Amino acid sequence: MAKTLDGRTALVTGSTSGIGLAIALRFAQEGAKVMLNGFGQPEDIAKARATVGAAMGVAEAPYSPADMSRPDEIRAMVQACQAALGGCDILVNNAGIQHVSPVEDFPDDKWDRIIAINLVSNFHAIKAALPGMKAKGWGRIINVASAHGLVASPFKTAYVAAKHGVLGLTKSVALEVARSGVTCNAICPGFVRTPLAEAQVKPLAEKHGVSEEVALTDHLLDRQPTKKWVEVEEIAEAAMFLVGANSGSINGAPISVDGGWIAQ
Repeated sequence: MAKTLDGRTALVTGSTSGIGLAIALRFAQEGAKVMLNGFGQPEDIAKARATVGAAMGVAEAPYSPADMSRPDEIRAMVQACQAALGGCDILVNNAGIQHVSPVEDFPDDKWDRIIAINLVSNFHAIKAALPGMKAKGWGRIINVASAHGLVASPFKTAYVAAKHGVLGLTKSVALEVARSGVTCNAICPGFVRTPLAEAQVKPLAEKHGVSEEVALTDHLLDRQPTKKWVEVEEIAEAAMFLVGANSGSINGAPISVDGGWIAQ
């Protein structure tokens, strides 16, 4: 039986763990050839490549170690994807980092790196991949933004600024490609269950002198009405819909997967 993404190729940045890995795996399960990208321990990268590779029916998925703060490495990554897979039909810009600090104390280098990786990398990857998509007459660009692309929180100036910028970039690109067979959309997750996010619960419990359950619902997920984590598989399903057969009229849209966060 034919799969939804048979014959399609995909590049997912920041895909050695978390949201990116879930998206890459979901695409591979639906028949896409996928290239991974990201940092991490060698054994974790090897495991991710083997997991996605198995879904693709190969020993391991192709992988690029490109640093998303370096435009030349981003361009080389897209070229490597095109060479290894025969194209880059789907681009998911997922790589991101975070730092929390009052604005007057926010380190300059942290600001620069967050803007570079969370926002500027999306521009360079899109610029490199778009000509191939236009030539084929089909392409899907998904920028993983955040609820913080739509609303703000204190002490996250660089992240909030970058994610708001991602939504502006998404809309502008969407208008440019509207008649080309390419779409550009954004997914805006709330708090997602990842190892890095879960690691915040215990310190919050200790700080406020409460149980970990209370720390999760009343402090970490205080702005998420469901009081539940968003699961990485839910983000992957949203991405899957945006690359599916009936999504061509969705363009320039921020798709919220946030437990009702921005409904408030």
